[in-house]
Amino acid sequence: MATTNKINNANNIVIKIGSSLIVDEDGSIRESWLNSLVDDIDQLKKQSKGVIVVTSGAIALGKNILNIKKDEKLKLDIAQGTAAVGQIELISAFKNAFSKRNLKVAQLLLTIEDTEKRRRYLNARNTISMLLKNDVIPIINENDTVATEEIRYGDNDRLAARVTTMASFDCLIILSDVDGIYTLPPDNKGAQHIAEIKNITKKIQDMAKNTNNDYGSGGMITKIEAARIAMDGGSNMLIANGKNFNPINTIINGGKVSNFIAKTSPHLARKKWIAGMLIPNGNIYIDSGASNALKSGRSLLPAGIVNAEGKFERGDAVLIYDILKNEIARGLSAYSLKDTLIIKGKSTDEIEKILGYRGRSASVHRDDLVITDER
Repeated sequence: MATTNKINNANNIVIKIGSSLIVDEDGSIRESWLNSLVDDIDQLKKQSKGVIVVTSGAIALGKNILNIKKDEKLKLDIAQGTAAVGQIELISAFKNAFSKRNLKVAQLLLTIEDTEKRRRYLNARNTISMLLKNDVIPIINENDTVATEEIRYGDNDRLAARVTTMASFDCLIILSDVDGIYTLPPDNKGAQHIAEIKNITKKIQDMAKNTNNDYGSGGMITKIEAARIAMDGGSNMLIANGKNFNPINTIINGGKVSNFIAKTSPHLARKKWIAGMLIPNGNIYIDSGASNALKSGRSLLPAGIVNAEGKFERGDAVLIYDILKNEIARGLSAYSLKDTLIIKGKSTDEIEKILGYRGRSASVHRDDLVITDER
């Protein structure tokens, strides 16, 4: 029942699909299974829940198309080309399945830098937000065609967790070929399933290391790492066996899972990150009208800015001061220092004409801002 509530009470859900679920032993799409998953997602959408899908499977599909043995280890350049071939097959299958239910999808290919470098993070976050506002389901995979070994996730468990926190979603479901974490390898008679995890302790980490099952490229260790990312970002995470048809509905109806419980909400976790985890690269000074607007929960518009200083670029953290030079907020700037100085005091409608490109309407959006002076 507790797990059912985690899904029913969630506003937004990321669903991560492992390769072994979407691709069969022959290297082809499991169409019937995918159709059943889309039926589940359709039901979530009818409950007004936001949904993002993070899927593996491009390389497995590409190997089949290129007649490469499925267990053959590939050099980086071969893997990149194989992923490029398989990705078309993968996204086509998703588009066909979702189209049958009149659901719109979009493809996003991300690298680790897109989720960790602030400017690229901001671009990816804004793209995802735009798609969700337009009732489009993002289908996300790692961009294996350009990622080098140094900048690869190498598994989609952690990518899914980063996407969950990036989008400020409150639930991540990892569908795998196991139904959670055990005290010992699941085939051991003494193995006990752990249904609920509130803290990722060394004992939990050791359990993951001791598991010898083949859980895909990530393994149980990366699933634990994904759980840490999700929980720190304010999101609950479930690990569930997704091999059965209608895997989400199976979970809702009491299917066995391991449930990692967050201690805060995505909103509060993001505010904490902006307030204390980022090093500010500059200052923005605003008038009294803008100061009152921020304290009322609004975004900072260029019209309210009187000056700026520092060395900040788009996506960097800035301190925001009122007319008396008291710090009142911190946030992520949508513009560089140079552009901020050019458009300060100007209306939103003038931005494109002044800068020569259509930027953001807000210099610091309210979702990227935290008030530090509540007076």
